[in-house]
Amino acid sequence: MSFWARASSVTEGVTIALDALRSNKVRAGLTILGIAVGVFAVVTMAAAIHGLNDSVAKDIESAGATTFFVFRGPIGFNTCEDNENCEWIHNPPLTLAEATALGRLPSLAGVTAELDFAASFKYADRVLPAAQLTAYTPDWTRTDGGEIDPGRSFTIHENDAGAHVVLINDKMKERLFGTEIDPVGKTITINNSPYEVIGFYHYHPSFISGGERALAIIPMQTLLRNFAISPWYIQLTIKPATGVSRDDAIDDVTAYLRGARQLRPGAASTFHIITQDRLFDVYNSVFRVIFGVMLGLSAVGLLVGGVGVVGIMMISVTERTREIGVRKALGATKLVILWQFLIEAVTLTSIGVAVGFALGWGASALIKALSPIPASIPPLAIVGAVGASIITGVIFGIIPAFRAARLDPVVALRYE
Repeated sequence: MSFWARASSVTEGVTIALDALRSNKVRAGLTILGIAVGVFAVVTMAAAIHGLNDSVAKDIESAGATTFFVFRGPIGFNTCEDNENCEWIHNPPLTLAEATALGRLPSLAGVTAELDFAASFKYADRVLPAAQLTAYTPDWTRTDGGEIDPGRSFTIHENDAGAHVVLINDKMKERLFGTEIDPVGKTITINNSPYEVIGFYHYHPSFISGGERALAIIPMQTLLRNFAISPWYIQLTIKPATGVSRDDAIDDVTAYLRGARQLRPGAASTFHIITQDRLFDVYNSVFRVIFGVMLGLSAVGLLVGGVGVVGIMMISVTERTREIGVRKALGATKLVILWQFLIEAVTLTSIGVAVGFALGWGASALIKALSPIPASIPPLAIVGAVGASIITGVIFGIIPAFRAARLDPVVALRYE
């Protein structure tokens, strides 16, 4: 078959498929819907995961790829049905004294102790009933990738004195002050106690950092003295000194903590060091499950749509039996008939894919606008959508196409 003949066959197949859609609107609509749901799920998840990967990469870039964390217990999917299955529950908490001692190690550029709480906030007649309140030790800016402008961080003296000073982020400023007022120098109430805003904190909201939510930062001693919170869940963020590898810094931290806690050789550590690699493992384990579920949903959608393609194409073959007989009597080969019906099936599935892709693009735009996830559709998702339309159309259109191609022209011409 020449190029122009094949092009004419494709055009004819597309035209016939569109006519079939108009004459079987309900069946065609259900078929398109099934395929669209499957493609929508894949495109949306691909856009979200692509955006999350970019977000995590920015987190590492801002915090430093060598930064690591020390926790009292492990992170990830760790269920504790009882104390026997959760040995880490007996680990002593990390202490501020340990954080201070680690900060003196020459291999470390910074050690920050962190403790999180929830509190209510108020300025004038604006109230934020619950938002995150994070306490840091004074050297927290050495390990944090954010920026303070305008204003400043709190000093060692303010921390030691438990001063009522606070830094707020962009989201809290928006909720309490609107967009016009400069918050620095203003007084807000936290759990009904006055605090002076000394800094406006900007950071890159992301999946790991907790997203774009209202956040306030106060000195560690201020939190411990004025709020009903135990230092039981203090965690440490540690940044190696310039020229020191992450592994060497981890070895120094491990050696110090084991020695300070008088752990014998061979005894399990009573703390957990979490690297960026481990965070990636937890991140990937979460999204492997989510992506697997969405792929299953998309497969079901494509299967439903594919069954609809078979039904519509079978009806099309039956309704056009005499036409097929005439075409064969005029010299059309089995390959020509097979090609025409496959083009019709692919056209039908392509419409479903196009609808699903459009919905997925809209969903990714909403995710990007309403969340800290910079969702974007990767090129592979576009290739996958096109491939899905072709593969689904061929797989589910091949049976009706073969049936049409095998019709006996004499019998077909007699069909009423």
